[in-house]
Amino acid sequence: MNFYFITSALILIVIGISHSLLGERLVLGPLSRSSDLPKLLGSGAFMRRTLRFTWHVTTVLLVAVAGVLLILADPSSITSLEGIPRSLALACLVCALISGLTTRGRHFSWFLFLAAAVTAWLGAG
Repeated sequence: MNFYFITSALILIVIGISHSLLGERLVLGPLSRSSDLPKLLGSGAFMRRTLRFTWHVTTVLLVAVAGVLLILADPSSITSLEGIPRSLALACLVCALISGLTTRGRHFSWFLFLAAAVTAWLGAG
């Protein structure tokens, strides 16, 4: 068991959770009340939704990296590396859902995250 990988994974999970919780409270909340934000695709509301999803996608990807580190932490339990691309595919799927739902499908990243999720899943075998 690789203690360093486990420690790194736990640190990334704490960073991710803190990033989302504190970001909502200290960054996204105040920004959502601001009228000074530029308009994205003609809408201040769309800009706020885009900021929110990009903020939380960072957290999802931090947790995904932590998941990969946890898989790698115990090399004796790995019979194949299939778990790594599958965990990354699931992270991409969550990112697609966050992007698609938050922006109501208007931000194209949902499609790209979904394509990455499907191809990573298929590539895992």
